[in-house]
Amino acid sequence: MRIGLLQCDDVDEALQPRHGNYPAMFERLFTSVDPTVEFRVWRCLDGELPDDVDAVDAWMTTGSKHGVKDGDAWIEALCGFVRELWAAGKPLVGICFGHQLIARALGGEVVKSERGWGVGMSFNRLTRHAAWMEPWQESLDLVVSHQDQVVRMPEGSTLLAESDFCPIYVMQVGETFLGVQGHPEFAKAYSADLMTRRRDVVPVNRVREGLASLNAPVDDQVMARWILNFLRQANERRGSRG
Repeated sequence: MRIGLLQCDDVDEALQPRHGNYPAMFERLFTSVDPTVEFRVWRCLDGELPDDVDAVDAWMTTGSKHGVKDGDAWIEALCGFVRELWAAGKPLVGICFGHQLIARALGGEVVKSERGWGVGMSFNRLTRHAAWMEPWQESLDLVVSHQDQVVRMPEGSTLLAESDFCPIYVMQVGETFLGVQGHPEFAKAYSADLMTRRRDVVPVNRVREGLASLNAPVDDQVMARWILNFLRQANERRGSRG
């Protein structure tokens, strides 16, 4: 499967020698689950957008330090491309910023959460067992780093995972779009370094809690398998209608 990665930010230059940039993180995770997966990258943050929704088999977005309501020209253009993908029935998985981007582009609502920063590990309940969620488990624990949250899903969405901190953690929109607030591509070592790097922005107590939470197991491989299952299922349904 060829996946188009819509890159919406760069890893801090000081952290790249140890952890790499976002495309490397995605490739490292997903090829560990399926070595045949291939990525092609578009640097949307630099105004680079695909000119063909069918350039690849499926699409993913990275996270970003930017907010989907910042009003930057590249974000507005990317919202437009998301709507093109939706109209064409092309599969898209949005990670963190991308989860929020899907919501905003399709008529949902995103706000800066009154709960503050989510950092470290997040512990979430699955609310529904979708067919692509194999191997099945009842919880989903991933690394997070966000302030904004989706508070209203687009029409035609299904809530799949939630927590008290983030009530809309995973959502499926129709049969082709999936949004995930967590970062399956983030290693726990990167999460720790990122929190340490952001001590001037994230409250001290929240950083302490986040660092302590990294002792828990992470479901990064499970989520990667689910995402690939979802993309393949979405493509199969699209092909059967073709």
